[in-house]
Amino acid sequence: MSGQIGEVEETIPQSGVVQQVIIPRSVSQSKKMVAIFLAAILAPAVFFALRTGKHKGRSPTTGEGKSSVIVHTGTAYQGDMGVYIDALGTVTPITTVNIYSQASGQVLAVHYREGQIVHKGDPLLDIDSRPYQAQLQQAEGLLDHDRGVLKQAEIDLARYKEAFASHAVAKQVLDDQEQAVIQDQGAVKYDLGQVQYAEVQLSYCHITAPTSGRVGLRLIDSGNTIFAGSSSTLVVITELQPITVVFNVAEDHLGEIQTQLSQHKPLVVEAFDRSAETKVATGILLTLDNQIDTSTGTVRFRGEFTNRDLTLFPNQFVNARLLVRTLKNAVLIPSAAIQRNGTQAFVFVVDKDAVSVRNVTERSTDGNATAVEGLRVGEMVALSSFDKLQEGTPVTVEQLPQKARPDKGSAS
Repeated sequence: MSGQIGEVEETIPQSGVVQQVIIPRSVSQSKKMVAIFLAAILAPAVFFALRTGKHKGRSPTTGEGKSSVIVHTGTAYQGDMGVYIDALGTVTPITTVNIYSQASGQVLAVHYREGQIVHKGDPLLDIDSRPYQAQLQQAEGLLDHDRGVLKQAEIDLARYKEAFASHAVAKQVLDDQEQAVIQDQGAVKYDLGQVQYAEVQLSYCHITAPTSGRVGLRLIDSGNTIFAGSSSTLVVITELQPITVVFNVAEDHLGEIQTQLSQHKPLVVEAFDRSAETKVATGILLTLDNQIDTSTGTVRFRGEFTNRDLTLFPNQFVNARLLVRTLKNAVLIPSAAIQRNGTQAFVFVVDKDAVSVRNVTERSTDGNATAVEGLRVGEMVALSSFDKLQEGTPVTVEQLPQKARPDKGSAS
């Protein structure tokens, strides 16, 4: 290759003949400028790519280069758990008494306060008893009179018997006197009934509590006149101790419950508030209805509660839980670990910094713990990041905050 100033001579073979082409030097310089320009543009991009690669290299990875998922875990542990039947219930008092007037008269005194706890026999109301005392006195006077007549007839009968024995009187006179005594005896018996009736009417003027319980709001004040046979209620008393809860249970559970009842085992019933979070009281199953409600397919059950602290109130809505049996030494895990795919329950088991999907069978749930089959005691299950987990996903276990840890079964 030979050249002159400003030119470049280049030999190009063509069809077996060597030809010389002269290229101006300005063209060669233009190519160098383009190369320098491209290098200036690409250099920052390459530098940024290298920096990004180094930054990613600092994140948790596995040997295959996949990023791990941060999870919280719980540990399967062994314990006892009850098998419960949940139902909606209503607090129902054993006794509710509506007291009506059985005597007419003016109310002289009201002895109770609204909402007061009364006991059987405590005075409630006093009604003007003077008319009934007068009736009793009349009946007692008539009784005394007829008793005197009867006594006189009995004396006469004794005389007639002596006279008849001496043939002093006819047999007819003796027979008449015997019947007169019987008539007087009947009159005395009638008078006794009248006295007893007057005493009962007089007792209606002093109304006492027929049972123990809480008195409702006042429905009558002193000074008012009430009438016997009126439909107006004077006092309502509701028995609170003990008290019952009536709840409906599906007929599918009837066989299992009857099996326990046939063994004469008392079944525990727990009452929770409307939110089903706070236990209100604990009692026992008292009885069940004698037939199934065909419209709902349920049976009515009644549980009895001592209600010592009066936490259960008549007609209160509660969530009832009937303890049918207790699972002994079951495998328990936090309920938050259980996921569902349709009807199948499963958990993510954490082992060697990776998770595996394991199908489980739920046996019972109580609060934040669930008894399951398909896990062993000590195995760890994931409690978070479920949307990022699948079979074989690498994970990094992170400690839970102290306040967020479940009471049992939480490892981290």
